[in-house]
Amino acid sequence: MVKFRAIISFLLVLVTVVVVNWGSPAAAKPPKKPTTYTTEQIQQLQAYAADVAEMRDRLPELADLIQKQNWVFVRNFIHGPLGEIRTKMLTMSRNLLPDAQKEANQLSKAVFDHLVDIDQAAASQNYKVAVRSYAETVRDLDTFLNLIPQG
Repeated sequence: MVKFRAIISFLLVLVTVVVVNWGSPAAAKPPKKPTTYTTEQIQQLQAYAADVAEMRDRLPELADLIQKQNWVFVRNFIHGPLGEIRTKMLTMSRNLLPDAQKEANQLSKAVFDHLVDIDQAAASQNYKVAVRSYAETVRDLDTFLNLIPQG
């Protein structure tokens, strides 16, 4: 009787394994990546883009501070009004299609790195580095904003 129970238990385990592994192959396939945006996704992305564009619109203030070599306020501006720019850009890039996500992540990192360069240039009062990094910030931020789909 003990051998019979062991054999039945083994067969039940075997049947369970077979059913689970081969039972629904469609469920085992990875989901397809979306190829287009829904209207809701576009609206959400445009709301995020409005926040980033608002920060982009404030960049001329930073240029003015760099031009005047007002290093204390340059650093304050980077850490204050522009302090959340990378977070907002990364949030936005997570909602892009997979094709655009990689480029968006690279651009958000580049913008952040340029702002760090400006901050360090302000700390060392290096005008040339600050101006060059500012121009690169504007270029990369504009490229990033161009990745956002329009309605």
